[in-house]
Amino acid sequence: MSVRRLADASVQPEGFAFNRANAAWAKQAIKKYPQGREHSAVIPLLMRAQEQEGWVTKSAIEHVADMIGMPYIRALEVATFYTQFQLAPVGTRAHIQVCGTTPCMLRGSEELIDLCKKKIHPEPFHTNGSGTLSWEEVECQGACVNAPMVMIFKDAYEDLTPERLDEIIDAFEAGKGDSVKPGPQIDRVYSAPATGLTSLTDEAIVTGKHHASERVAAAPQKEGTSMPPSRAAKPKTFAMETAPGVKSPSPEKASRNGEKAASVSAPADDEAAADLTEPTVEGEARPRKHPDGKAGASAAPKGKSGKKDKGGAA
Repeated sequence: MSVRRLADASVQPEGFAFNRANAAWAKQAIKKYPQGREHSAVIPLLMRAQEQEGWVTKSAIEHVADMIGMPYIRALEVATFYTQFQLAPVGTRAHIQVCGTTPCMLRGSEELIDLCKKKIHPEPFHTNGSGTLSWEEVECQGACVNAPMVMIFKDAYEDLTPERLDEIIDAFEAGKGDSVKPGPQIDRVYSAPATGLTSLTDEAIVTGKHHASERVAAAPQKEGTSMPPSRAAKPKTFAMETAPGVKSPSPEKASRNGEKAASVSAPADDEAAADLTEPTVEGEARPRKHPDGKAGASAAPKGKSGKKDKGGAA
């Protein structure tokens, strides 16, 4: 893991303070957490400080720590751990994060990186001559199907070519970044197939305007008739599991004599036998004690060994 340190003291501002709007937002953000858990607001507050200043300064980290009563070292640990926080000045108009993970690399991200080196600066985290642009290579940003892609601030720009990225950089350099639509830069919707849909091509079916069930419901029926349930995709079978007689409630009823013939009598209650251990298990009968402490049987039968119970049951 790379070591992340704060920017040199020569570029650090003397102090930091949220502007009026961000200060009001920060107070509300802190209130979202229970009393004693205000430290949980450190990440959203640092992000808001970065959005205001363009990067996270040492003074901003200390200011946020003071707002939530967090030791400076803890706030510094958070700021230096997460790579989403820029610890040195970046481009004031655009900081371009180029995804270099395998899917984007296979789709041409190396050409995008070469363009940034040529157009902005040979090294990442360095601004151009006017300080308006900077770039860096990052790991996967979750748009693999639309590779290659870049992130500029909070927006993703996907399905890029070097030519298209060149145009986007020029737009941000001219202060017209809002004119560039985020998302895929080719003619497709989000992550839909680039070559066009291969399924669900009938818009009427997709929107449900002409759903089959609606057509059936709208079909005229003769008075007094009912629509039977569909048996589509239900092949005829003679398996016991699908026999009509096992359905609940079953349309087929057994006769009284048939039920009686299939029934068996309940076993007779034999207290003496119930109180004895199975002779084949231990070779001899052992009467069990009843809860009242009495022996279970007055005369226990002999086991296979022919011996009476050791407990003295007569």
